[in-house]
Amino acid sequence: MSEIIPPGSTIGIFGSGQLGRMFAMAARRLGYRLHVFSPDRDSPAGQLSDHEIVADYHDLDAVRRLAGDVDVMTYEFENIPVNTIRTAMELKPVRPGIDALSTAQNRVREKSFMQDNGFPVTPFHPVKSLDDLKEGIRILGLPAVLKTASWGYDGKGQLKIESADDLPAAWNRMDGSESILESWVTFERELSVVAARCLHGDFTSFGVIENHHVNHILDVSLAPAEVSPQVRVRADEITRGIFEKLGVVGTMAVEYFLTDDGDLIVNEIAPRPHNSGHLTMGGCETDQFEQQLRAVCGLPLGSVRYHRSVAMTNLLGDLWKHGKPDWATAAAIPGVSLHLYGKAQPRAGRKMGHLTALADTLQEAEELALYARETLTPGKKKPT
Repeated sequence: MSEIIPPGSTIGIFGSGQLGRMFAMAARRLGYRLHVFSPDRDSPAGQLSDHEIVADYHDLDAVRRLAGDVDVMTYEFENIPVNTIRTAMELKPVRPGIDALSTAQNRVREKSFMQDNGFPVTPFHPVKSLDDLKEGIRILGLPAVLKTASWGYDGKGQLKIESADDLPAAWNRMDGSESILESWVTFERELSVVAARCLHGDFTSFGVIENHHVNHILDVSLAPAEVSPQVRVRADEITRGIFEKLGVVGTMAVEYFLTDDGDLIVNEIAPRPHNSGHLTMGGCETDQFEQQLRAVCGLPLGSVRYHRSVAMTNLLGDLWKHGKPDWATAAAIPGVSLHLYGKAQPRAGRKMGHLTALADTLQEAEELALYARETLTPGKKKPT
């Protein structure tokens, strides 16, 4: 089989949420066909697919049917069982690959990988019991953060420990799950680097993105981030090193803390397109989803040049509590683009879409994106 999987071929996607939907949009633009595999019917990605396979990820017969009908496969979130991907790989390529997926699925494994390969991470201690937790506090000190080793995202499954008296209650909150204790990091900013690597090792980065969170959920992303040249170079060096060690073929993100001393610490990796990278849609010549498609299919990676400064704001289900959002008003604002994910039921904290805004400066882009989001609420002041 040729290493290039040309337009007209069929791509399989494990997972069917908004990341799969936006990947599907990029694939459609380039003339690919799509088969989506997930337990959900009429899903955001499934709505754009040629064939929607509704099956449990552990249904390996269904996995083999998908693999038999497509030319290459990818995944849109990191909680796909490793055995599912291993089974699919027996028949066709799955990219970015199994190593990145397995590493990202367990925080102890992820932090150990970083430490063993010389990438900067906060000190940590594996926890499987209350005694482990007490030992970790003795070694790392307080304050510290206790996190579940698996299945955590958007701040779920983690809590800050400030006193030794909190340890029994903190361990009870973990409900006996394998966990990880991390030293508390005092940081100036949260950053990310979304990048892509192709089959032959070519690497491109969208540069450093600045991220602001509310209630542990990403709220605003800004790019290109206003950081020093040294931070930009170091972030790209670390990111590229991680991609190479994991053999990544595709788009992936590395999240960082920038400390008060100007040092970068790896927080975690996401082995697929990333929420912060949504600002590349309209913000860059090639967005993160087309870059994923190019890498997965063996095509040359595209230009990552930014058109202007760009900001992205998430649209959560909370917007609906005052009634149906005023889409028309936000869509009428010059420089603003609206992206919705096709989800039928809004819920508090659920990501329903995002807005991007382009301007001459980051401050102007952020102000425009936040203003556009405000206009979505019925009764808010409309632009003049």
